Amino acid sequence: MEKAVRFHGHICPGLAIGVLAVKYLIDHDYNYSPNEELVALVQNDNCSVDALQVLLGTTFGKGNLIHQDYGKINYYIYDRRREKGIKLMLKKNGFAKKKLSRDEKIQVLLHSKPEDIFSIEEIDFNPPRLAQIEKSIPCEICGELTVNSRLMAYNNSDMCIPCYKKMRKS
Repeated sequence: MEKAVRFHGHICPGLAIGVLAVKYLIDHDYNYSPNEELVALVQNDNCSVDALQVLLGTTFGKGNLIHQDYGKINYYIYDRRREKGIKLMLKKNGFAKKKLSRDEKIQVLLHSKPEDIFSIEEIDFNPPRLAQIEKSIPCEICGELTVNSRLMAYNNSDMCIPCYKKMRKS
């Protein structure tokens, strides 16, 4: 928890959820990933994801942390070394019914079994592809370098997504 708190900046229930998920994963041999051995596909951008980054080594920079903005506290973890996959989904809990303080929620989470907090299931081994190093090309509208795969073609110009959105509005 200390390492996660140092990385995240403070302790909170969200971070405790992430630490609990990581505890389960490490206990089941989904170990730290110095490269792209593990891939985390997360469906939220809350505090819990910081625990996965720092404790499992899944990061946006290495390409082994993928965010799907669905607002769900679901984690799909793929282990390329063992060709296994697992999904952790936050269960509905009694926190909403109980009047617990923030600190009490953190303590409850940290002293819970992961199986009490998450629905956990093995999933087919179908990880996203390895991260690709792509060429950056200047946007023809603003001139900012943009990864080639993110350029949009519009009105005979290759442009970054923000310029594309502006052009489509006008």
